Amino acid sequence: MTTLLIKNIEILVTMDDQRQELQHTNLFIKDGFIQAIGALTDMPAKADQEIDLSGHIVFPGLVNTHHHFYQTLTRVVPKAQNANLFNWLVTLYPIWARMTPDDIRISTQTALAELALSGCTTASDHLYLFPNGSRLDDEIHAAAEVGLRLHASRGSMSLGESAGGLPPNSVVDSEEHILADSQRLIETYHDPSPGSMVQIVLAPCSPFSVTGELMRQSALLAREYGVHLHTHLAETQDEEDFCLEKFGHRPVAYMQEVGWIGEDVWFAHSVHVNDAEIQLYADTGCGVAHCPGSNMRLASGIAPILHMLGRGVKVGLGVDGSSSNDSSHLLGEARLAMLLARLNAGLGGASRSGEDAPPLMSARQALEIATRGGAAVLGREDIGSLEVGKCADLFAINLNRLDYAGALHDPVAAALFCAPQKVNVNIVGGKFIVKDGELVTIDVPDLVKKHNQAAKRLVTEK
Repeated sequence: MTTLLIKNIEILVTMDDQRQELQHTNLFIKDGFIQAIGALTDMPAKADQEIDLSGHIVFPGLVNTHHHFYQTLTRVVPKAQNANLFNWLVTLYPIWARMTPDDIRISTQTALAELALSGCTTASDHLYLFPNGSRLDDEIHAAAEVGLRLHASRGSMSLGESAGGLPPNSVVDSEEHILADSQRLIETYHDPSPGSMVQIVLAPCSPFSVTGELMRQSALLAREYGVHLHTHLAETQDEEDFCLEKFGHRPVAYMQEVGWIGEDVWFAHSVHVNDAEIQLYADTGCGVAHCPGSNMRLASGIAPILHMLGRGVKVGLGVDGSSSNDSSHLLGEARLAMLLARLNAGLGGASRSGEDAPPLMSARQALEIATRGGAAVLGREDIGSLEVGKCADLFAINLNRLDYAGALHDPVAAALFCAPQKVNVNIVGGKFIVKDGELVTIDVPDLVKKHNQAAKRLVTEK
């Protein structure tokens, strides 16, 4: 048994069903789960560890629902800086084809270190190419050293250029091997129990990189084992054109055809969706991973997130790959989600036409997407809020810092309205991942050195 007592919290943002924000409270953790919240006199007299968070605001751990860890190795590649999605992919595929298992391990830890320092406690990653002997196992083992919860997506690409797909033949795999490896990973690593650290997801990459048969077989396999399904969908206009030409359907209708609709499915992006498709998401329980930074970086468009939320669609947040966002700062991504939704509302023209002003996404709505929303998208009821019985996953920010000077009128909103910062504390399952603003589970300077060496080799190697 291990216990942790967190004392004198200035503000505790619970994100519970009542959205309570508790003042001057305390929190007791036992064996990774929250045992009590309230007055210090109501807490056990002793704990294995104690921490005083006077002057701090505490939030539920953020949940990242879409990422490509390996792409930290190809940030700001010059030829890919000003390209749209398809051209960006064509530029980077040959570089990614040089990756090794060591590259997967290094990039995984780099991405997770960034995420941890930005308040993330659970991350879903989408690894869909496995060159030179790389395996999803490399990512899973590397992530365990950092200490964040991982939803590891066994991605895949089977439709190469020669068969009418976008990726080069060098990075695609046979569908027989993809399905066999997917089954192996589920049987080896997937843990559906409350508080689990690793869950497996099946995630063929996109409509333009796999066949319809692989989509169907992946869905059947996932449902046999009770794991979730994930893919990119409706990200760009190019993708819509591709689907109409190749399949005779818009992307969402194509998902219906291959059996990819339901509560166990979530899609990354969903920028180019219409009213009927949004309603289908709501009616069937499909989730969406909103990636505002990437969508702006690649000029993909603005996802209609407020419209989705209004219909009851499950929406989470994703930083997406670090070659299309160049950052893994999840609190910063929540800020972008809020601002981009506001820009989208303004572009609607209501404020210029004399009509009532359009609704604007609030800071608390954006935080809810990044916490409760992400948990719902991943199908987890044990994370996303700070309540008795739930996982002790949280982060804290010291309010007595220059970045929040003058912002104490509403410290909760200040976390998003003010420039996003690194967190002071990050705790996952009652264990410190970040303490006093520093990552405590891995050697960051050594990681940065190894990461830079790997990135240079990948980009300069011929």
